[in-house]
Amino acid sequence: MSDHFFVVTGGPGAGKTSLITELARRGFHTIPESGRAIIREEMQSGGDALPWADRAAYAERMLQRDLRSYEDAQAHSGPVIFDRGIPDILGYLTLCSLPVPPHVAAAAKAARYNRRVFLAPFWDEIFTQDTERKQSQTEAEATCAVMFETYIALGYEITELPRADTARRAEFIAAHLGSGLITSK
Repeated sequence: MSDHFFVVTGGPGAGKTSLITELARRGFHTIPESGRAIIREEMQSGGDALPWADRAAYAERMLQRDLRSYEDAQAHSGPVIFDRGIPDILGYLTLCSLPVPPHVAAAAKAARYNRRVFLAPFWDEIFTQDTERKQSQTEAEATCAVMFETYIALGYEITELPRADTARRAEFIAAHLGSGLITSK
């Protein structure tokens, strides 16, 4: 387990990426979400490993990238904050009613993060769609619920982020990281 690895998860459009960008600006080591990068790459190359085309291939691409990011992050001794973790792939497959391949389940169990996971709850006031985020509000809320259930089932504890501006959310996480509230088992 990597106690200094922290995950921010939740549904799409809940402010995770803005928060990760702000945490990076404040000097934290952060790992961006793989899903958006894969969508951009696939759209540019004409590939179909996309959430609206070949969802299983999209999940495999996310797993490859997330495992590489997890491995690369081992070089950092201080806190590393991930925009989604490997368990999110398990949640994504569950949400899509796709079978979870044994290697995906094994990766989610083996690549452990700090037991405290930060959840960005669905927030109607900031939810928007774009060329990479095509989910509806209902799908975004369902994604948030599945991520919560997935992390709980894997033994993580959820800390819900406040519905507040990005700066306050960053302060919330920084306070948790520095307060001793983050502990390992």
